[in-house]
Amino acid sequence: MIDAEQPLWTPSAERCAGSLLARFHRAAHREAHAPPYTGDAAQDYLALWRWSTAEPARFWPCLRRHAALLGDWGSESVLEHPQAMPGARWFGGARLNYAENLLRGPPQETVLLCADERGRRVRYTRGVLRRRVARVAAALAARGIGAGDVVAGFLPNVPEALIAMLATSSLGAVWTSTSPDFGLDGVSERFGQVDAKLLIATDGHHYAGKAHDCLPLLEALCTRLPALRAVFIVPCLAPSPDLSRLPQARLLADVEQEHAALTEPTFLRLPFDAPLFILYSSGTTGKPKCIVHGAGGSLLQHVKEHQLHLDVKAGDRLFYFTTCGWMMWNWLASGLASGAAVVLFDGSPAHPAKGVLWALAEEFGITHFGTSPRYLATLEKADYAPGSRHDLATLRTLMSTGSPLSAEQFDYVYREVKADLHLASISGGTDILSCFCLGVPTLPVYRGQLQAAGLGMAVAVWSEAGEPLQEEPGELVCTAPFPSLPTGFANDPEGRRYRAAYFERFPGVWHHGDYALLTAQHGYVILGRSDATLNPGGVRIGTAELYRQVEKLPEVLECVAIGQKQGSDERIVLFVRLREGSELTQALQRRIRTLIRDNTSPRHVPGRIVAVDDIPRTRSGKLVELAVRNTVNGLPVPNREAIANPQSLEQFRDRPELAN
Repeated sequence: MIDAEQPLWTPSAERCAGSLLARFHRAAHREAHAPPYTGDAAQDYLALWRWSTAEPARFWPCLRRHAALLGDWGSESVLEHPQAMPGARWFGGARLNYAENLLRGPPQETVLLCADERGRRVRYTRGVLRRRVARVAAALAARGIGAGDVVAGFLPNVPEALIAMLATSSLGAVWTSTSPDFGLDGVSERFGQVDAKLLIATDGHHYAGKAHDCLPLLEALCTRLPALRAVFIVPCLAPSPDLSRLPQARLLADVEQEHAALTEPTFLRLPFDAPLFILYSSGTTGKPKCIVHGAGGSLLQHVKEHQLHLDVKAGDRLFYFTTCGWMMWNWLASGLASGAAVVLFDGSPAHPAKGVLWALAEEFGITHFGTSPRYLATLEKADYAPGSRHDLATLRTLMSTGSPLSAEQFDYVYREVKADLHLASISGGTDILSCFCLGVPTLPVYRGQLQAAGLGMAVAVWSEAGEPLQEEPGELVCTAPFPSLPTGFANDPEGRRYRAAYFERFPGVWHHGDYALLTAQHGYVILGRSDATLNPGGVRIGTAELYRQVEKLPEVLECVAIGQKQGSDERIVLFVRLREGSELTQALQRRIRTLIRDNTSPRHVPGRIVAVDDIPRTRSGKLVELAVRNTVNGLPVPNREAIANPQSLEQFRDRPELAN
């Protein structure tokens, strides 16, 4: 249940007044006719959000000035075709470079801290980072890479990935990446669709204490990418890997050395919507969509979210546990534009011990720690209390995304991590490379709620008929354009697939595909994915509503729910992965059903409960509910390569418990 009687955390008056959000609000009132800043946090934020969505041509330039973004901003209209979605055009006269904005500032400041599960540590000052970016950019340019060309990264979360991305961006080229745990088909399906001209890859990677050789995969991959001009190798397993079977390949360090005299990069400024990144949908429902994001919109959204919604300030240390195959890696990198030092970690979050990330937070003085509900649930089930085991004095904000954060996990964070903490549950996605709903550092945190819609984001919850809803579940939509709308899909010149993906359900309105609820406090609760909602007896139920209840039980590590076809109706089937030593007895099944019935409704109660040893997830940790549903209902599962543990699906096939 959502308990909004008492907030779990309320920021102090001093923290509110000193926040970048309050500073921006006061400046926006002076410069852009925003509502006055009164010091009433709840009313101030609501008034500012309403103004930001009603007056986008005032809000976004004010934000750009507040963040002091570099570029030639021109004098043309801020927003052309403001009613068109897609089709709106932002900052038509502007020219900028993403990497230039991330690399500005004094050369002596530490801006990059890197660690891995084997205990290695590397620190970069801004000056050293700029020097390496300059040399890699020169090596790319020497191979003919220029504006609009695609450079692909097949890399773990190591500093060379960030350096290569910044070097690519400095040239006006386009960066795309995956993590090295992807299989051959998964990588080639992505990079093959975007005509990658150059590949920067690792010889292998370490995870959970094991070494994984990637050279055989790279050999096969290169034969599937006919546009490749060169391959640069970042050695992670051996200092001098055997590249004899990769005639196009050279070590990245060697090609950098060819340009050792360079100390400063040059930056090509391009139009606001010039392509910067290509990201990929999970691919669990078919071939991955290749989503193109523009430089200006990505930069503007990220500095807004970092500075105004998370209060990331110059000198802060920003961390998110991610891989190069998830949008949070791109989002994390943009923290450099706010003057923060970015913290990278490569490896397992539980190796060599459960507390490795919290030890890192203590060692590096992390101020903003990003994670996922699954990670927090794992710690809670293991009775791990980070706050009592580690000195988290510097930690001000904890972010969580990837799936809905349950109300009980809010309790866990404030009980076992830190009491005085801004807990920001955030939700958006690869599709927009940013967030629709997220934290607000001046607002209270209510149990189970994302605090608010983001500034400049005209977010609403609609009924199936397109009517606005409050305190009733419905479809999460955005009713007006915003700068980080994708510029389109690769290989979709007329935009048909792009429009079909987001604008077909409600023409002219972004349909995000989340099933959500707008609360009385103007916060949001994400109830699950729209395409995975359960529908017994014609009543829609969000899967997260079940998960919140079932995962309270100490015996249950995680669960997944699907609808199994029963003639013209369906019944709910709940699969549970139990703690070692626990059994799915009749007594436990009764406890599960009682807990669900008492805290939701009789319609939520599963018709069948089945134990499994593993549950399929994407490589970024999201449940793959549709793949489970297809398997149970005897339908094919497209693109199994997108699933991190596809072998787990075999447990769901032809289960005798589901035969009647």
